[in-house]
Amino acid sequence: MKTLKNLLFFATALCLALSLSNCNKLKKAPQPVTEPFEATAIGNYTYVGPDTLPNPKCTGQLSQWRAVVDGKGTGTPIGDFTVHFDFCGDSLSNYGNCYACLIAADGDSLFFDASGRVLEGRLDDHPAFVTSYWRDTMNIIGGTGKFSGATGKLATDDYNSSEDPNSHHSWKGTISLLK
Repeated sequence: MKTLKNLLFFATALCLALSLSNCNKLKKAPQPVTEPFEATAIGNYTYVGPDTLPNPKCTGQLSQWRAVVDGKGTGTPIGDFTVHFDFCGDSLSNYGNCYACLIAADGDSLFFDASGRVLEGRLDDHPAFVTSYWRDTMNIIGGTGKFSGATGKLATDDYNSSEDPNSHHSWKGTISLLK
């Protein structure tokens, strides 16, 4: 009888010890942490014209033209990155149906949804060489690696210039990363 009590006591103590040790091994689900996001980039228009590229994507109202922009930039918290935009537009310079991606130096990607309108001219706070601009919103819609599950919203202050054939980008907002 004493042996059975000892065995039951030992078995209970062992189960309790295993349960407690497993509790310490359980990981908490990642929680979103929101932080500032700021970046600047220079883009190179690699294609502007009708949607005759492989894998056509421009339909409906946004089927007048397609543009592809590749470039480089730097920002916080992403660091140095390359950028790729592929989007469609209409005769009124509205754009959308956009695939937008920033790729950090370590290969992790950040994805955006962007739409808006390119306006001719410049605003008073722009340099004199600005020929057209867009101040719209980009939504962060996920990513890979450290950007997996990322969300956020950025205000754009972007323009084209008479000094070069590039697009100039300045983005500010917040990003929420799972940590």
